[in-house]
Amino acid sequence: MIVLDLSCDHSHRFEAWFASAAAFEEQYSQGQLSCPVCASTEVRRLPSAPHVRTRASAAPAHDAPARPSGRPAHSPPAAPLDRLMAALRHMAQGAEDVGERLPEEARRIHYGEAEPRNIRGAASRDEVEELLDEGIAVMPVPPDENQH
Repeated sequence: MIVLDLSCDHSHRFEAWFASAAAFEEQYSQGQLSCPVCASTEVRRLPSAPHVRTRASAAPAHDAPARPSGRPAHSPPAAPLDRLMAALRHMAQGAEDVGERLPEEARRIHYGEAEPRNIRGAASRDEVEELLDEGIAVMPVPPDENQH
């Protein structure tokens, strides 16, 4: 696994994990990468020393010097991300499923034409970008792996 620093054309910085450098290049060349903040597909790799781990118990693949404080270089723990995803899935489970009508319902709620409530459903990448352009906050949440 490698962790890369990425940025979108709106200057949102984020990390992404890939099985290998080749996996990153393949996804990048096919336009499969998008910003988790704004869903922009104009993503670029930032200069960084990628953190590589071959297995959970392995030491980092590079011999990076210790920080001036004497602490080892930080690698993002999986637990906070797991907790965040669990919280997002829990919130989505309590939301009304509007299915393919998600863009329409989100607009109705945003413009005061419908009762404010939490909703979930499906939208294309273009529909998500249009909602974000209108100032309507939407966030993709991967489905719960146990539901499939």
